Amino acid sequence: MDKENNQVNEPSEKPKKGISRRGFLKGAGLTTAGTVLVSTGAMSLGSESPVDKTVGPDAIIINLKVNGRKKRVSVEPRATLAHVLRDHLQLTGTKVVCDRGSCSACTVWLDGTPVNSCMTLAIDVGTREISTIEGVAKDGQLSPLQEAFIDHDASQCGFCTSGMIMTASHLLDKNPNPDLHDVKHALSGNYCRCGTHPHVFKATLDAAKKTQTN
Repeated sequence: MDKENNQVNEPSEKPKKGISRRGFLKGAGLTTAGTVLVSTGAMSLGSESPVDKTVGPDAIIINLKVNGRKKRVSVEPRATLAHVLRDHLQLTGTKVVCDRGSCSACTVWLDGTPVNSCMTLAIDVGTREISTIEGVAKDGQLSPLQEAFIDHDASQCGFCTSGMIMTASHLLDKNPNPDLHDVKHALSGNYCRCGTHPHVFKATLDAAKKTQTN
């Protein structure tokens, strides 16, 4: 401090080494956004980036198609599909367990493809059809896979069960006659803390067998 002028003398600028925390976060955010754009086909190398329409932070109205029914909901842009299904549409069969895409308990289908709904923003769903565990049973009749889960005691606490069924159902749709290796591979991303994986495998194979004979 300059005692005569009562002013704080600013230190001379020195070049900073490394990267600041702000710079790291900014770079990480851009990297993540770029990864999402490339993976979804919204951006390709050698082409101009599309014009982005920024939304938020206030809630916006979006239209969703869930289990064949159209839904109109007001959500914050940050809301995940899992939370919208549970908190806005009361479809609580979809469970949020790890909330970071590690356990697949929140698995739903988007246009027939399994996704982790806790890692999917609701505003990014667009016109794709959402299928949840509530849509597996038809006219109150359990699917063969759901019945097999009951017969083989494949669920204990139940938190992973809906994700397991959604993943296994997708497998049986694509491969009606899987072997044990196929089942284990398909369900390798679905975790169960209760340790009922062997029962889940048996239930899936049993459902496949019954579907083949019917």
